Amino acid sequence: MILTISILLAVAIDFWLGEPRNAYHPLVMFGKWASTVEMRLLNNEQAAFRQRVSGFLAVAIVLMPCLLWLLLLPSWPLLQIAVEVLVLYFCIAARSLQQHALAVHSALSDSDLPLARQLVGKIVSRQTDAMTEIDVRRATIESVLENGADAVFAPLFWFVLLGPFGALLYRFSNTLDAMWGYKNQRYVNFGRAAARFDDLLNWLPARLTALSYALLGNTAQAINAWRTQARLLDSPNAGPVMTAGGGALLLQLGGPACYHGQLKQKPWFGGSQLPENDDIKRACNLMYRALLLWLIVIAVGDVIA
Repeated sequence: MILTISILLAVAIDFWLGEPRNAYHPLVMFGKWASTVEMRLLNNEQAAFRQRVSGFLAVAIVLMPCLLWLLLLPSWPLLQIAVEVLVLYFCIAARSLQQHALAVHSALSDSDLPLARQLVGKIVSRQTDAMTEIDVRRATIESVLENGADAVFAPLFWFVLLGPFGALLYRFSNTLDAMWGYKNQRYVNFGRAAARFDDLLNWLPARLTALSYALLGNTAQAINAWRTQARLLDSPNAGPVMTAGGGALLLQLGGPACYHGQLKQKPWFGGSQLPENDDIKRACNLMYRALLLWLIVIAVGDVIA
């Protein structure tokens, strides 16, 4: 039961403390290290192939030193448990995601749209300055659903499979994708390796997340949306997660959104109901109920094993 105990402790600490302050968060320090490597290796004047090779080398150089220390730790049982709990705590962000979403909900409830736009801008990459209230609701709910997969379930999956090494490997690769995975002129070639590696690590956890959302909401609509709409979204992994999540909540998500000054015609997906303010809370509850389901399945598997 050591695996289950470590996971429960990490989830409890996350719920109690939330994410540590930015200056002390390992992902912040990791991001600074990645930026240093990027400055040394990224050269947009190189041919596309050489940029892709540089991007591949950058991923390897950034990840290896950050993961090697786990292999060098002494094999003391108490130290191993402490490392497992702390690593998983640093890799998951369920409480932080809920807090960001509920802050948007509070601003909308107070009819403070400018503040709601500012707050949702902290958890989405699209432009928020011209969003309507319903745009803000949709963006917040989509962020909860998608980041639930990225910041809760995928690191938990890899932790169960490969221990703290797996959780860190995933979380660091996901951070590199967030930094370098853009299809713009700067990163379209250099960031290719980071994006593909993140896609690979996310493939199965994303589908397990989508299945969890479907089982805990309107299952028929979630499965139908996943089956018919996921392929319409750009991301091979966010597609199943967000369509299943939107369908589970019966909410119409997606639609046109502005990125970097350009309007992108994103497809509509999920259900048919227009999101209300309290649907933000429903999305958070769905994420936490899915987390509870995962904890039960992991505990049962741990007992059987």
